[in-house]
Amino acid sequence: MKEIHSVALVTNPMSGHGRGLEVGAAAVARFTTHGVRVRELCGDSAADTTRLVRAALDDPEHRPDVVVSAGGDGLTCVVLQALAGTGVPLGLVPGGTGNDLARQLEIPDDTDAAVDVVLAGKTRRVDLGTVETATTGGESEPFWFATVTGTGLDARVTLRANDLRWPNGPARYTVAALIELFHGLAVPYRIELDGSPDHPDGTAVIDTDAIMVAVGNTKTYGGGMLICPDAVLDDGLLDLTVVGSMSRLQMLKMLPALSSGKRIDHPAVTQYRAATITLTAPGAPATADGEPAGMLPAIFRARPGAQAVLVP
Repeated sequence: MKEIHSVALVTNPMSGHGRGLEVGAAAVARFTTHGVRVRELCGDSAADTTRLVRAALDDPEHRPDVVVSAGGDGLTCVVLQALAGTGVPLGLVPGGTGNDLARQLEIPDDTDAAVDVVLAGKTRRVDLGTVETATTGGESEPFWFATVTGTGLDARVTLRANDLRWPNGPARYTVAALIELFHGLAVPYRIELDGSPDHPDGTAVIDTDAIMVAVGNTKTYGGGMLICPDAVLDDGLLDLTVVGSMSRLQMLKMLPALSSGKRIDHPAVTQYRAATITLTAPGAPATADGEPAGMLPAIFRARPGAQAVLVP
């Protein structure tokens, strides 16, 4: 158990269409009631938030015992760009649209109950993933993600959903998907697997037409959509779901099951596991935890036990 005396509490005015700020204020009150010192961090942009978190962690006199993300998966992703690899644990107070990482870790949605999980000090080490594209790779640091990186239609839907103001919750992703389905669908993908337990020598190269390819560290994204149903947070592997070529009508039939969190059972859908995955496809964007992560080609790597998280 870790003793919690101080926290850096990170909020985002846009999380959950304003819910993040309400959750943040309630969390501050709860922590303060228990005598915990709270340093509130709220940047003007994702980059500014990452800078503020990094500055707090670099302050030797006031380094927090835990960094708490009071928002959704997008905010947590922003926090991880500064937090991963520092040894400081992550706390989660759900206040976003999806909250998929918190859900998989069984963090309560109730703010007081989530704060109490942090105060209890029980940690669990979980895997993270990194993605390297022409934008994120090279000499820059890798882009960390905790839940799912989507590519192709998947990423276009996420980018579209981020721009929508209605409806709230998972239904927003369904609406975004309906809009994007009127654009191009399948494109040629090359999928390269390394460290795959499903292949005799651990490697494979797959050339296929696909509508979208999702790389998952967790089972769900977008508020409970079960895109990588067999993903395990601490197995040292990334799960890959490939949605192959199909008609718009078939995709429309699949969306309700995906949105409701049901396992997708369709002959065009295949799953793989690997420690390292390279994806190449023309004109395919990538979004990690709902945040823009550049364009393919990209290399995805599992980072075993990379982050300690406060859990029930």
